[in-house]
Order: sequence, then C-alpha cells, then structure tokens
Amino acid sequence: MKNFSKSRAFTAVLTAFLLIAAVLPVMAGGRQQADSGRISVRYVCLQKGNPYFDPIIAGMKEAVESQGGVFRDTAPEQVEATAQIPLIEAAIQDKVNVICLSPTAADTMNAVLDRARAAGIKVLTVNDDIIGSESHRDGSVLSCNYDQLGIDSFEQFAKAMNYRGKFVVLSATTDSPFQNNQIEIYRKQMASDSKYRDLQLLEVLYGNDDAAKSLTETEAAIQRYPDLDGIICPTTVGLSAAAQAVEGRGLGDRIVVTGLGTPGQSKSFLQNGVLDGAMLWDTYRTGKVAGYLAVLLAKGEYTLARGTSFTAGEYGTTGVLANNILYAGPPAIITKENVDSYKF
Repeated sequence: MKNFSKSRAFTAVLTAFLLIAAVLPVMAGGRQQADSGRISVRYVCLQKGNPYFDPIIAGMKEAVESQGGVFRDTAPEQVEATAQIPLIEAAIQDKVNVICLSPTAADTMNAVLDRARAAGIKVLTVNDDIIGSESHRDGSVLSCNYDQLGIDSFEQFAKAMNYRGKFVVLSATTDSPFQNNQIEIYRKQMASDSKYRDLQLLEVLYGNDDAAKSLTETEAAIQRYPDLDGIICPTTVGLSAAAQAVEGRGLGDRIVVTGLGTPGQSKSFLQNGVLDGAMLWDTYRTGKVAGYLAVLLAKGEYTLARGTSFTAGEYGTTGVLANNILYAGPPAIITKENVDSYKF
C-alpha cells in the first residue's frame, strides 16, 4: 500500500508539472513573442466591434507583418475613460515593443503610458491624440488635419442649411477628445464669421458611439425640437444613426444631416438624399502609416522629431510636425457621385 501511495503521489506531481509546463508558454504570450527577436506591436483600439476601426486594424496589421513584426489588436467593450488602462497594463506585462492607442480620453491614461515608456515601449496615438497630454506619448498618427477638417465639415453643413436654422450636434461621449475638438471648432466658426450668424446650436447630444443610443438620442431630439432644421455629427456611428432616424420619420427633405462618415456607411443615405454630404479620410491608410512608423521606431531606425520625415511604404514620404504629430493623408469629401470609388 505504501509503494502504491508513493506511485500515486509521484504520478500526481508529474501530471501537475506537465500541466504547468503546458500552460506557462500560453501565459507568457507576448513575452515569448518579444524574446523571439520579432518586433511586437499592440494596438489598443477605442471599442470592440466598432466597424470604423476595422480598416485601421487591417492596414496596421499588414504594415507590421510585411516588415516581419507580430501584430495584435485589443479593445474594451465600452467607450469609457479608464477602460483601456488594463489593456495597456497587459501590453506592458507582455513586453511589447510598441503600443498604438486610439484613446478613449485625453488625460486618464497618463500614468500607465508613462510606465510603458519607462519600460522602453514606444507609445503612438492613432486616429486621435491625447490633447494636452502629448508629453506622455512619443508621437501621434492622425488621419488628416482635423482642425481643417472641422472647419471644412462645418462649412459643408452650413452651406447645406443655407446658413440659417436651428441644429443639434450628435457626438460620441462627453470626454471624447476628437469630437470635443470638432465641436469647439464649430463654435469658433459661428463666433468668428458673420455668415453663420443665423445658425443656432440648440444642444449637443451624446450617443456614446453606440448605434442604438445614438438613434434614440436623435429621435428624442427630433421630438423635442419640432422646428429642428439640421444635425451635424462628428462621429461615424452618430452620422449613420442620425440619417436612419431622419429617414425613418420621412424628414429627409426637411432636416439637413451631414458629418463624418465612412463611404460604406454613408452610401445608401447619400444616394437617397437623406445625407446632404459626408467627409472623412482613408482609415486603411491611417493604420498602414502607423504600422510602418511603429516598426521603424522599434528597430531604432528612425527617431521622431519635428521637421524630419520617413517613408511610409507605398504612401511615400510623411513629415513630422510640432508635438510629433503627423498626418497620414488628406481628408476626403464624400458625395453620391464619388462614393462608389471608395472601398471602406
């Protein structure tokens, strides 16, 4: 009996050892990846399942992998100010070389980004920046010149409104850096140019970049303001929801809807006249430029600095501006005439 017990004990210990040996490589994940000598790039996206970011992910993945790197993307379920912090902490634990981040807020992640950089990880914001907290990242790949985009998209909206009438803004969350900057540009345009004096902003709505909530907020605003003349949306999710709400109530010929939207999401609404116009940029290009830059930084083959430039694959030379900001490309004006020429 004693020999049998010893045998069982030995077998149990051996089994436990083998199980641990099998599990440890899985747990090590990114650490093995980093130790393998391959460049590791982690993209912490804004929100899981948001189709806007799919082309960015695809472009970044292709650029990283074409240069021999390893790419992985991750995202929180909801757009909340602190939701990305544990995902960034996981990337630090995995010892990745570069963290690319589409931030949920401008200043809530400063401490964890500082820890990442202290560990030797390069940090790039992508598509949006941590405005006012730029010192906590290495650089920012913006899809285009967003300030100019704000000016141009508001002019597009105002022109469709014949420069008069009451309107609302349908935004994402209350602390979304990009959307808040766009709305501030709208306000400055109205205050600084007399041609906008007959436009009246009634309210800023927040749909949290959730399609159902954005639709509900729009429908409530239409009910609340029977004399509503227009809706401008600095978010792709919001633009589709606003167009759907206006179409559903048969008000496409009375309420002007414009804003930022992907060609794919905007196409049917542009063609049936519910959308009076849309603007955006090439999101696939944004991801690819960020991917090229991430690998160059990780290899130590390029140092971000104002006035310098690097080659972003097929997109050619890209220059770096103040605060280590760069633009992936020009904005796109999307109309019913050219919407079919876009593939995203």
